Amino acid sequence: MAKTNWEKVFSSDQLYQAEIVKETLNERGINAVILDKRDSSYNAFGYREVYVDKSVAEQATLIIKQDVQFE
Repeated sequence: MAKTNWEKVFSSDQLYQAEIVKETLNERGINAVILDKRDSSYNAFGYREVYVDKSVAEQATLIIKQDVQFE
């Protein structure tokens, strides 16, 4: 199994924003995952982070800037 070098491309305290970013990247052919960094004792604190492979991180960042908008 190949080792994947993940890079964070997005972070938010709102789960829906992380989900939108992940789905947008997946639709564009970029494998994205959400890492939940919330404190396990206090789910109200912390961030959800979206990670992609380092080889596509620059492309992913550009897609997020151009195509992802939160109402």
